[in-house]
Amino acid sequence: MMEDISKTDPEIYGIIKKERNRLSNGIELIPSENVVSKAVLQALGSVFTNKYSEGYPHKRYYGGNEFVDMAEDLAIERAKKLFGAEHVNVQPYSGSPANQAVFFALLNLGDTFMGFDLSAGGHLTHGSPVNFSGKQYNCVAYNVEKGSELLDYDKIKKQAMTVKPKLILSGLTAYPRKLDFKAFQEICDEAGAYHMSDIAHIAGLCATGVHESPVPLADVVTTTTHKTLRGPRGGMIMCKIEDKFDRNGKKNLAQKIDSAVFPGLQGGPHDHVNAAKAVAFGEALKPGYRDYCKQIVKNAKALAETLMDKGLELVTGGTDNHLMVIKLVNKGLTGKGKEVQNALDGAGITVNKNTIPYEPATPFNPSGIRLGTPAITTRGMKESEMKVIGECIAKVIDNYTDKRVIERVKSDILELCKDFQLYPGMEVLR
Repeated sequence: MMEDISKTDPEIYGIIKKERNRLSNGIELIPSENVVSKAVLQALGSVFTNKYSEGYPHKRYYGGNEFVDMAEDLAIERAKKLFGAEHVNVQPYSGSPANQAVFFALLNLGDTFMGFDLSAGGHLTHGSPVNFSGKQYNCVAYNVEKGSELLDYDKIKKQAMTVKPKLILSGLTAYPRKLDFKAFQEICDEAGAYHMSDIAHIAGLCATGVHESPVPLADVVTTTTHKTLRGPRGGMIMCKIEDKFDRNGKKNLAQKIDSAVFPGLQGGPHDHVNAAKAVAFGEALKPGYRDYCKQIVKNAKALAETLMDKGLELVTGGTDNHLMVIKLVNKGLTGKGKEVQNALDGAGITVNKNTIPYEPATPFNPSGIRLGTPAITTRGMKESEMKVIGECIAKVIDNYTDKRVIERVKSDILELCKDFQLYPGMEVLR
């Protein structure tokens, strides 16, 4: 009989316990993080972690995959229903490999595409020169306007008609406003480009109609399954079946995507993660999930208003989705994002330093702080708690070198968290 980890490895058990305590006694505001359900945790820790299953359901290279096939089929069926997708591949290990697979399927090395500038709200895989997307392909970035810090779709269209990219990528990681996917699709149609949309951050909002969904429009849509989807760490690709640019090819678009994931880039899928994805998609199909996504946005708006009332400046002057970016420049803290992040960490408020549009400092020492509300909304917090949290954040930023202030804020955060326990009554590993 297998012994409990607390006995077989007390060292790692103790570390896990510390992490649970950190999560329970603090405010998690990183917009790419969330809190999964007990059911998702159970699937992640299930016997599916023992199986190897190269290939796709009912077409495996290994035996013994009858039940793996059932779990993956269920994940695919639920994802299709949740998003209204024609074709779904749940095997990508995470969001970046999912994006890489789409590039691999649709572009040749050196091909030109357009992606969102990293400092203005895009992702590394949207064409950053330090990433595969910028190293292996020719990225011409589109950007926000300097004054409004908003996307100008007319300018993006003019840029696309000049550049004539093979693919245009719509998506965000730090842009606090809604994306107009219809406008992107029209641009792609006129420019003769594939439309690839990365909704890793806003997938839950898109699935529930809280944000416009690109799935009925774009050729390919990628996402992570954590963040607003509130599932395990993983990726997923949704796409049309037919390839509008290669109707007579040997493979349709869905086949190209599947081939790019396996055997193109990955080996066997992580079956325990795929089982947990199925659980999360099932949870997202329940009526209460839409209310949750609506509350994420309500909380983000309430937090943004509190921060601005306290004299903090936000990129674009607010938010329409689940995240916001504080600009530290007007506080005389240009390039101090890392120091402010550390100060907030000390107060029990977890955030991440972030660039702001046309960053005046560097990505390593940027001038912004990125915040999001998915995790604290999962814990049951609402607008009244956002006011408390916003006031605490402002207090730390205004006194980020004062350890006494930071300790007082930490005490306030600890008191707030007592009413919103994380996994109450569960064992430490669950």
